[in-house]
Amino acid sequence: MEYTYTILDSDAQSNLQLQHYMEEYGEFYCSGVASNSIDGLNGILKKSPDVVFIHLNEKAHEYFHMIMEMHQYVKEIPIFIGISKNKQFAFEALKCHFFDYWLLPYNEFDIRKTLLRLKLKTPKEQEPKTLLLQSYKDYRYINTQEIMYLQADNNATDFFMKDGSTISAFKTLKTFENNLPTNFVRVHQSYIINIDFVSRINYGKGLCTLKHDKLQLPFSKSYKNNIDNLKKVLAKNTISTLN
Repeated sequence: MEYTYTILDSDAQSNLQLQHYMEEYGEFYCSGVASNSIDGLNGILKKSPDVVFIHLNEKAHEYFHMIMEMHQYVKEIPIFIGISKNKQFAFEALKCHFFDYWLLPYNEFDIRKTLLRLKLKTPKEQEPKTLLLQSYKDYRYINTQEIMYLQADNNATDFFMKDGSTISAFKTLKTFENNLPTNFVRVHQSYIINIDFVSRINYGKGLCTLKHDKLQLPFSKSYKNNIDNLKKVLAKNTISTLN
């Protein structure tokens, strides 16, 4: 089971450095990046990340206010980890119940200790692998590992299975987007794909190719961030031959 995280940082270089360090930990998945507290709060409410990294710089007090405001909207507050060039905001971070406070430049040892401690404190439960489709008194149980992709069909959704069969459900694609395991990613207004079946990503043509039958599904610009994150997840278990 993966932990999702969001980065709130207006410094692009610092942002990229943190993502680089986090790539070593395959169970941590970046669900969003924001450069200010407004976009940050919106992303947190939308994605519900497990962990939020906040660069406490000149916008520190805006972020502290954002955290206080967040209590009005969600019951479970994410884990906050502060990042700063000095200890100026350490006391306020402590009052806001930050899990940890890192000093820049990043220290690989500190990052490893924090993440290991985080995993001990908040262990993840195994994600369910069975999806229930219910229609009146008909209960159908589907193994999510056998689902290659989902396609919107007006107000219904079609499940395309590994064995070639298709299963229809009378619910919208949006319904399933937030209830499927983390290996399912929305790449288009009409498609959610199981990343375990992806064999190719072609940015030039805007296509994802699946392993079975070399089926090609389009992805749209509005879901490019999801595609970028998908590429990072696949890269973790890939031998690269790029120069």
